[in-house]
Amino acid sequence: MLHIVLYNPEIPQNTGNIGRLCAISSLRLHLIRPLGFTLTDKYLKRSGMDYWESLDKHIHNDWDQFQKSHFAPQRLWLFTTKVKKRYWDVCFKDGDGLLFGSEGGGVPQWVHDQIDSRRVTIPHINNQMRSLNLATSVGIGAFEALRQIDKSA
Repeated sequence: MLHIVLYNPEIPQNTGNIGRLCAISSLRLHLIRPLGFTLTDKYLKRSGMDYWESLDKHIHNDWDQFQKSHFAPQRLWLFTTKVKKRYWDVCFKDGDGLLFGSEGGGVPQWVHDQIDSRRVTIPHINNQMRSLNLATSVGIGAFEALRQIDKSA
């Protein structure tokens, strides 16, 4: 199973779209608080549509609780704009987790330090632009990981 991990997501529509992607692709979704919305938010539900109820989702109060959870991934890959290693240059495995930071601030430096060698980026052709939308980034990363895992099966 592949895991999608959202650290302090802020925008309910992004999380709803990511939840829908996870439900359709049989991925486990982890949300690490604080969240920028409530789980009853109408925009979250609208984006996730009827998939939200069938989604394999786990809500964690903080980073420590996430790491101690027996549902946590075996290995984490942090998607970030702060490195040069491209996401397609690593080997994803079944049981991996793809970690994405909040829309406004990413993840704290101590998370970068903790994960260090497993940080990857989605390259930008136009370096004048800051970054992709969170839901788009999750889709790109998730389907590359699924492609690799399927090839190795």
